Amino acid sequence: MPTSTPAVELTGLIKRYGAVTAVDGLSLRIEPGEVVAFLGPNGAGKTTTVDMLLGLARPTAGSVRVFGQAPADAVALGQIAAVMQTGGLLKDMTVAETVQMTANFYPHARPVAEVLDRAGITDIAGRRVGKCSGGQQQRLRFAMALLPDPDLMVLDEPTTGMDVEGRRDFWTAIRRDARDGRTVLFATHYLEEADAYADRIVLIRQGRIVADGTTAEVKNLASGRLVRATLPGADQMALAGLPGVESVEVRGDSVLVQAGDSDVVARYLLNQTAARDLEITARNLEDAFLALTTDTATEGAGTAARTDTNRHGLQGSVR
Repeated sequence: MPTSTPAVELTGLIKRYGAVTAVDGLSLRIEPGEVVAFLGPNGAGKTTTVDMLLGLARPTAGSVRVFGQAPADAVALGQIAAVMQTGGLLKDMTVAETVQMTANFYPHARPVAEVLDRAGITDIAGRRVGKCSGGQQQRLRFAMALLPDPDLMVLDEPTTGMDVEGRRDFWTAIRRDARDGRTVLFATHYLEEADAYADRIVLIRQGRIVADGTTAEVKNLASGRLVRATLPGADQMALAGLPGVESVEVRGDSVLVQAGDSDVVARYLLNQTAARDLEITARNLEDAFLALTTDTATEGAGTAARTDTNRHGLQGSVR
């Protein structure tokens, strides 16, 4: 087990709003230098958890520690910074003026020119914030968050509004910082970002963690594979009747079969039909996300999660 002070330690975290329980006994430990994707459907409790981590909300029960301290102390020391989706920008100020004003709040802020360059917005430093695109405003928030040179960066939908190139540049910068020891916790609806850039994925549903592990480990919790083949006039009923088949979809001359036992489907297609161009692929992160976080999540996925063991203590009781 790691012996260093964790970057984030949430223990038995509960947050209730009247009769509604937004976060329900959540425990999570993140080590320094990890890049962790915090994923879940709308209303799962992600934002509430992040608010408690940043000291913006008090837990009903449980504890939050950031580098061994209360969140407010970590924020005051500049150890934690956040890039949120909205708020915090004055539309009539220029980009550079906004960063400079924010820098005045920190006793040892990084140079304004340095963070503008790191965020990729030096070329729009003189532009008024109200004239910036949504993606440019997100880059501005990123620059502001870099000012205290935080040890932990919390990102809430950080690339919303960015184009493809901007998103790639942003994550290149984030990964470079992580290699230097910065811890990153991010929430995103772009599952391909989590797949490509996270060291670890935490899935949350109804205020509880339902999976926690590497991308590969979480993907494996969505049992079964996708069998794709070219088969004009495919007999959907016959395919649906094969053992372990979960769904059959026909797209033009192609047929897609989700199955727990892909070998059975492959043998049927190759031996009893005129199928060609057969391809078998594992489930992707979206499949795992849907399997573990929707109301129709299967008990089988939960069982697989509970019985697996890994360095993060993979957990996954789907409730």
